[in-house]
Amino acid sequence: MNKPANIVLLVDDEPKIRRFLRAGFELNGFDVTEAENAADALKAATLSAPDLIILDLALPDLHGTEVLERLRSWSNVPVIILSVVASEEEKVRLLQAGADDYIVKPFGMAELLARSEAALRRYFKTATESPVIVAGPLSVDLVSRTVSLNQTQVRLTRKEYRLLHILATHVGLVVTHDHLLREIWTGNQRDNVQYLRILVRKLRQKIEADPNQPRLVITESGVGYRLQNRLQPSTAE
Repeated sequence: MNKPANIVLLVDDEPKIRRFLRAGFELNGFDVTEAENAADALKAATLSAPDLIILDLALPDLHGTEVLERLRSWSNVPVIILSVVASEEEKVRLLQAGADDYIVKPFGMAELLARSEAALRRYFKTATESPVIVAGPLSVDLVSRTVSLNQTQVRLTRKEYRLLHILATHVGLVVTHDHLLREIWTGNQRDNVQYLRILVRKLRQKIEADPNQPRLVITESGVGYRLQNRLQPSTAE
């Protein structure tokens, strides 16, 4: 199984541009979600929890600037603007509004990918002070999405990685059941904590020396879970 990929949301009303972008990002290991208008983009940003958004400004229902402003009201996800407007004034205005980068069309895919990787690294470093979270023998690289236990790579499913990612970005702190359910699942599954317990059990089987006596992913009874930044005495579920 390949490591879980970073998710990029492509927002552009031109199918040819989206196909071009999709091909480039997928060849470089990204999972891709698409939106052709502002409404779909905001919905996708909420439901798919992308790690990066590529946002065209000329959308049919809302200007990209307003999409950016709405995103920034609740999310710090990196946003790279695509635009045919090359003026310095426009670039400054968008960057001040919260964009992480600004690329003028036409552009090269190599440049966009390089800027995307840079934006991801800045984001994860800012969010966590380091793109690599270390918890005892466990290491989680938030940029490359690799997980290592005692310097040996661990293969996780997408949901297992998503759970560990959330716990790692709050290392040492309790993350509630409700928060984890909202971040990992959609629909009716968000209301069933049993899904979360099963996922935690599967994750522990891959990262704990003794999954029945966990020392990394700690249960806070009736509240949630915590990734312990230092090994704890073993505790049962």
